[in-house]
Amino acid sequence: MGSTLARLFSMWRVRVGPTDGWAPDVLGQGFSQLTMTLPSDDEGDVVATLVAYRPDGWERRARAVVYLHGWSDYFFHTETAQFWHDQGAAFYAVDLRKYGRSLREWQTPGYTDSLAAYAADIQAALDVVHAEHGAHTSVMIMAHSTGGLVASLWAHYNPGKISGLILNSPWLELQGSSVVRTLSTPALQQLARFQPKAPLPNLDPGFYARVINKELGGEWEPDASWRPVPSFPVRAGWLSAVIAGHARVARRLDVTVPVLMLISTRSTILPRWSEEMRSSDSVLDVDVLARRAPYLGNNVTINRIEGGIHDLALSRRDVRTHYYDCIRQWTIGYGWFGAL
Repeated sequence: MGSTLARLFSMWRVRVGPTDGWAPDVLGQGFSQLTMTLPSDDEGDVVATLVAYRPDGWERRARAVVYLHGWSDYFFHTETAQFWHDQGAAFYAVDLRKYGRSLREWQTPGYTDSLAAYAADIQAALDVVHAEHGAHTSVMIMAHSTGGLVASLWAHYNPGKISGLILNSPWLELQGSSVVRTLSTPALQQLARFQPKAPLPNLDPGFYARVINKELGGEWEPDASWRPVPSFPVRAGWLSAVIAGHARVARRLDVTVPVLMLISTRSTILPRWSEEMRSSDSVLDVDVLARRAPYLGNNVTINRIEGGIHDLALSRRDVRTHYYDCIRQWTIGYGWFGAL
């Protein structure tokens, strides 16, 4: 399995066309999007979408950040884009295949049977960044939740391509522990083999959406067709791929660039609603994540954010301010130097 992942994560050499196909984005002023054609799969044509933030028009930058979203999600984090612009970095975000701007009507939302498929999405984005800013542009990847798992695996199998990795509540292990993963894997693999797109029972009661969505008491207004409540159906093949990723992390990765992992100080995972979910991670067990962090590489900084929710960038304003301050401080010391 390890050699197969290594081959798949490092084989992609996708080349997009000229980067003059940018179009206005749904986020409005300063944002534009570029459709990147990827190798087709069993469902047909596949694309990823690159979103750029350029409030002052295009400028060549020596530094750039590429953002990856999580499961049943897409990029709508305008504050994150503004933060990196203020740091002097070119900012890009990828709506991965079958998510958000990249989801097509014939596709199974969010589905893949191998996390290595996303290597093509990442490579296509990096090709655009270097085409626009130069081959020696220093690039960091910033990723959330499942995107953090994908980015960690990709960085392990693609050394030397980025200068730093920032992880926002990365999904590095199944809830509970590795024991739960080990016990559940055989049955899941059997189902994934014969019915890979079979939907599994949905355990999402919508509590996290209640934390985030403005109409439910949160601060944000994501597109419900791209970030539905509850989430897109979890399918056997997809979950099997995620668990395979967890198993690879558990065998230890060797991410050679500095890594910043940001997580909340606590989790509130309950079968009933609690107001504590508005100031804690209600999706993942943050203590499990903290124990997995050293498995990523030899230069890993863990920063625990008091009052943070699962997507720390969507926490209440004072928490977000602290979250961005932590990133800024780490970036000064580590973020842009990993590739030197």
